[in-house]
Amino acid sequence: MADPAARERALAEIAFCENLLAKGGLNVLSETFRDAGSVVAWEHYPAGDVFDPASGAQWFYHSHGAEEGSAEHGHFHCFLRPNGPDGPIHHLAAVGVDAYGRVLRLFTVNQWVVGDDWLDAEGTIALLSRFDVQMPRPSYLVNRWLTAIFAAYEDEIAALIRERDRVVAAHRPPAGVEARQDRALEVISELPIRR
Repeated sequence: MADPAARERALAEIAFCENLLAKGGLNVLSETFRDAGSVVAWEHYPAGDVFDPASGAQWFYHSHGAEEGSAEHGHFHCFLRPNGPDGPIHHLAAVGVDAYGRVLRLFTVNQWVVGDDWLDAEGTIALLSRFDVQMPRPSYLVNRWLTAIFAAYEDEIAALIRERDRVVAAHRPPAGVEARQDRALEVISELPIRR
């Protein structure tokens, strides 16, 4: 269980990053797209992803196609490469946001969605505290904000990862298809965020 004081500091960091960006008329998404000429659904932003060689943390953002009635603009997929850029990559969770970069939900996905090196729940959870992105691009504030999301919601993300494994273990795919490759199973567990 996360330290309550650490959670409060992380929530304060989230608010600090959002408020500082807002003072300049910016937000998490405008900074993520800063160097993009245009935004195309499902493309990775920033190009080439963000990778911190010190921590092994990696992320990218992609937007959805316009869906009527959907508040979610897109989501940040967050990974950890514990052995560096050439080692295995493990998806931790995704952070869904609205068009202003406000967090709407946290969720996990099936392996086929991101093509990561699958790690069981406890192994994945052990990596959560290592998600720490201290890089200047696309924006130091976006990187600190995303790091703070993982710190503030570490317990909730851990619960989502455990639920991910429970659902995958119970899933019965069609014959000849592994549960982790069954395209009928995409988003596995999710938690709406109310702030």
